[in-house]
Amino acid sequence: KDENISQIYTSPLGRSVETAGCVSKALGLPVQTLDFMEEIYWAMGDSPLYKNGHPWMIADEMAAHGINLNRPDWRETEDFKTNRVLECVDRIESDIDKWLESLGYKREGFYYRHTEEEKEHRTIALFSHGGSSSVAIGHIINLPFPYVCGLFHTDYTGITILRFEKKKGLAGLPCLELANDARHAMSTLK
Repeated sequence: KDENISQIYTSPLGRSVETAGCVSKALGLPVQTLDFMEEIYWAMGDSPLYKNGHPWMIADEMAAHGINLNRPDWRETEDFKTNRVLECVDRIESDIDKWLESLGYKREGFYYRHTEEEKEHRTIALFSHGGSSSVAIGHIINLPFPYVCGLFHTDYTGITILRFEKKKGLAGLPCLELANDARHAMSTLK
């Protein structure tokens, strides 16, 4: 409540909706739903969801076998080329850019150009899930999905802060100010 949040967005799924609702009630702000931020699917071909592990386990396994998680052709690796997660990755990468553009941040190649003038940074909260957040964050800061899965083993209620340029006309890479911070949850459990 002390973060000066001006807008609240959420995935359409349970935990995110519930958490966003609590924040909405506390701040008196409406919640807007972003359907594309629902949790990702992970399945090889027609096999059941998570049959072959989930993205974080696969990233760890790839790293253990010396496979470069940062390789540009990661989609062609054995664990991804027939995986349904690619549909989710494509959808989230496309739609996160459309959403950001509606907020005044237009993607140009690897960077985002701010199309609106702000006197102060806006704080916009987005409640989502580990997989969809990993896809979105990786896309925004230009890191491959497996690399982000290896880098972040997302915690429940983990907070990540990306700071975008506030001056109109400037383009740049958002600054990753905080990643997957769950200290607030740990302090309330003690």
